[in-house]
Amino acid sequence: MTPPSSPDPESGPPARPATGRRRPDPVPALSTGTLDDVRPGSLLVAMPGLTDPTFAGTVVFVLDHNDSGTLGVVLGRPSQVEIGDVLPGWCDLAVDPGVFHVGGPCETDTALCLAVCTTPSGDCGLRPVAGDVHLVDLDADPDELVGRVRGLRVFAGYAGWSPGQLAAEVAEGAWACVPGRPDDVLSELAGPELWRRVMGRQTGPLAVLSTAPADPTVN
Repeated sequence: MTPPSSPDPESGPPARPATGRRRPDPVPALSTGTLDDVRPGSLLVAMPGLTDPTFAGTVVFVLDHNDSGTLGVVLGRPSQVEIGDVLPGWCDLAVDPGVFHVGGPCETDTALCLAVCTTPSGDCGLRPVAGDVHLVDLDADPDELVGRVRGLRVFAGYAGWSPGQLAAEVAEGAWACVPGRPDDVLSELAGPELWRRVMGRQTGPLAVLSTAPADPTVN
């Protein structure tokens, strides 16, 4: 019996058959921001994995963020309560629809008002939040704001996080933190439409999510 011949050491290893496969390109990491990006005027955008019905598919405008916690209002969630029925002096300055917006689950009997200013605020019941966005003192005289604001929204309640709570949720990927714009506060869009607009103006993989359902519980 003839023993098998040894491979020729100069011929090199036998060629491997081609498989037609190529190593896939690495998928870019989904950048959703960090807690360091949270500041007054930024937006917390609910990620599709956030299924809590209170916040699924929401966009939250941050009003305050410090060691004591975080405060914001949910944008684009109009109610059926007319501003004129509760705060008749303010309805003429409100943008359409002129209704209370549901700002969040905390203190829903409390009204918060945000205005986008066209001129420096001075001393007329306005407190700066970020850029042209100001908190409005609803006990002030609304006539003093005529010509000073481009429009305002009134919110019933707010969203609040205790110290460490938002950090945990951001680390879990529940929220993306992105820059906000004054027009977000006055936007006529609501619910999924506002969510998609905000996500659609982002870059990279985050923008791709604008085609996903804003609220996965209704998918």
